[in-house]
Amino acid sequence: MHRWNGDGDYIGQASCTIFDLSNPKSSNPGALNATPVYITDIHWFPMPPGRGQNAASETYAAAGTDGKLYLCSKAGRVEKIVDGHKGAVLAVKWNYEGTALVTAGEDGNLKIWSRTGMLRSGLVSSGKSPSINDLEASKAPTKRAGMTPGYPIYSVAWSPDNDSILYTNGRNLVVKPIQPASKPLSWKAHDEVILKVDWNMATNLIISGGEDCRYKVWDSYGRQIYSSAPHDHPVTSLAWNPTGEMFAVGLFNTLRVCDKLGWSYAVEKPECGSIFNIAWTPDGTQVACAGGNGAVVFGHVIDRRLEWKNYEVTLMDDRKIRVHEVVHGAVENLGSDENSAEFRDRVVKASLSFGHLIVATYAQCYIYSEKNWNTPVIIDMSNNGRVICIKQSPDYFLFVDNSTGIQVFTYEGRLVCSPKYPGLRPDFITSQSISLANDTLAIKDKTDEKSIYLFELSTGRLMNGGAPLKLQTEAIEIGLNQRNVPDTCA
Repeated sequence: MHRWNGDGDYIGQASCTIFDLSNPKSSNPGALNATPVYITDIHWFPMPPGRGQNAASETYAAAGTDGKLYLCSKAGRVEKIVDGHKGAVLAVKWNYEGTALVTAGEDGNLKIWSRTGMLRSGLVSSGKSPSINDLEASKAPTKRAGMTPGYPIYSVAWSPDNDSILYTNGRNLVVKPIQPASKPLSWKAHDEVILKVDWNMATNLIISGGEDCRYKVWDSYGRQIYSSAPHDHPVTSLAWNPTGEMFAVGLFNTLRVCDKLGWSYAVEKPECGSIFNIAWTPDGTQVACAGGNGAVVFGHVIDRRLEWKNYEVTLMDDRKIRVHEVVHGAVENLGSDENSAEFRDRVVKASLSFGHLIVATYAQCYIYSEKNWNTPVIIDMSNNGRVICIKQSPDYFLFVDNSTGIQVFTYEGRLVCSPKYPGLRPDFITSQSISLANDTLAIKDKTDEKSIYLFELSTGRLMNGGAPLKLQTEAIEIGLNQRNVPDTCA
């Protein structure tokens, strides 16, 4: 097993006993002529909320062509082997809390397992083979010895609330609740077999791609938001970045990055063959891709642009920021201090508004003023988590991280408050679900999107006696008036 760090630097190999046939914990111990085992999918155990940005997962789940599920340590030691499916296991996915994982296989079955590898339920069992009239003969499911005929399930994804699972079924997408006797939602999504799906935790949007050479964006009810034009090759992989602001699409020798509504930001042409898997770093600034020719491709999101009045800020790469004052043509290159043209750590988030630029790295938060770009106010964030979101008002700004939660500061770097409410999950907060004014903070409740919590900014206390503001329909985006008029929430 080969390993790289988050910057794409190779850090060596770790022996994995899955492939050691002489090891008692291999898939076929002692069988020198055993069929080789290949890994079809791998998923790291998710980090729980409240862990700092330097925390790392210690275990991962791997799916094998031998039909087995492998639970492994990060050093490559196999902790447990479970007989999962007849035929290859094609997909494995932990839920967002790490309390369960789902496997999908060539046999058309979908199974849910406990964290320790105990079978909880057979959520989907392949039944009667679909009609040839419903699918061309060349695409019809094949019969194998010992297997029930049915569509192979190529890809799965958990819903943000961990209560449902999205999976592929030929040309269809199916959302199956994990509660017994619950009715699934199914719709025809593509004209050919669907190969990959993903469901974003923050935005609740779904993406899919398949052999019809298209990728599409859906809402959670199966309503199409975007469909790409057909490409030259099938879409073999796709993945949301953690915040849901963009996603990556992999094809043969092609990597495309799109915004959340499907419009393309950039296209690269790495010589890597078909891209079979894509993974983002937790901060959403880098992506790693598995190529069909054995190459591992790393990409950095660059040229991110921010605009406010006569200023344009460009993130040139992961450590360099350029400020351009367009009226007079003045240019400033920002860094960790006045003697440096770049930041010591990778820039994770940035926000420009109300005459101030906020830049967050893993270790520090820099507060720049348009009056002086050379001497920023610096807030130490070494004990905080990964910054998810930054919002600004005329006198204050806030950032949300996955460890501390929400923190509101003045532009002088003074902490004002740390608002909380029961059930708050910082990793679910997006720029559309939170808004800041000089005296009020508003947050949309992820568990009930008709509820808006309002906070008094000076104290961080909930308004309305702690009761949320109730709407008649689900809120898509919220915003507070930034002028000095009576409080308004739209």
